[in-house]
Amino acid sequence: MNNLIKAGLLVAASLSPALSHAQTERLAIGSTASSSSHYGYFVAVSQVINNQVDGVETNVVETGATLDNLRRLQRNQVDMGLVTTNVAYDVYNGEGDFEGAPYEGLVLWVYGVSLQNVVVREDSGITELSGLEGARFNPGIVGSGTEATAEAVFSALEIAPDFVRGSTGDIVDQIKDNRVTGYVKSSAGQNLDASSIDISTLTPIRVLGLTDEQAATIEAELPSLSIVDVADGEAASGIPAYSTWAYATTTMARPDLDEETAYRITKAICEDETVQAAAFAGLKGSDIPQMTMELSTSPLHPGAIRYYEEIGVEVPDRLRPAE
Repeated sequence: MNNLIKAGLLVAASLSPALSHAQTERLAIGSTASSSSHYGYFVAVSQVINNQVDGVETNVVETGATLDNLRRLQRNQVDMGLVTTNVAYDVYNGEGDFEGAPYEGLVLWVYGVSLQNVVVREDSGITELSGLEGARFNPGIVGSGTEATAEAVFSALEIAPDFVRGSTGDIVDQIKDNRVTGYVKSSAGQNLDASSIDISTLTPIRVLGLTDEQAATIEAELPSLSIVDVADGEAASGIPAYSTWAYATTTMARPDLDEETAYRITKAICEDETVQAAAFAGLKGSDIPQMTMELSTSPLHPGAIRYYEEIGVEVPDRLRPAE
């Protein structure tokens, strides 16, 4: 081999890593606090993408969750991130806290639902939401999304409980002692959360559902929320079927994320059957495309729409971005 050929081979070898590096699309995923199960979920998401999507490499960024992720998306500091559907609706439409300042981030998929369960002592005799009028009742942990959402729901339904504020631990003790009738508590997947199960151990409980009329009122006046039907025994053994309001957790992307990249990422996530469910218990047995169509409150990324339509999922007009 002459010296000219050897030199050419050396130059090609030295350039190939640089070319490979240039072809890799690096994306940052905004998540939440590392102590949260949602952080673990996005670590699993990153693993799926890095293993299944050629030419894309992701890393997970610990953040302050929804609002922080939105700020980072707007500044191009992250490319994808956790955003709850109620906030996604408000920011996309420039409503609520985002009045006059919309951001058209686009959803890739929904991965979890946070049912808002109205739990009361069974011996209270209250069997429907209207019975909470004037009752000592906790709308959720102080400063939480549950609290703010519950207040908006009760206002829309024109029901005025005597709201009692406090931490989960304080309220659970007060329900057990019959100083508070009940509370609103986010679910654990489709199940009642641990604090509700704790109460039920010695104090029989009832979960109050929405009437059809109440559900219609919420859908009309609070479009950032979803109405979810819970089957008999699904929330916990012995709990009859009921309907309640909910919001979900999504992965939102920058609106300018490449369509092909969004398509391939969505495909990899929806076709993964093990990694995400192992990291996030609420996903076990769930259908991500179905959840996305039912629970997303703001438009999907065109790349995600292409994948969903490819597998035969009907994408409603409300989830298509304006042209």
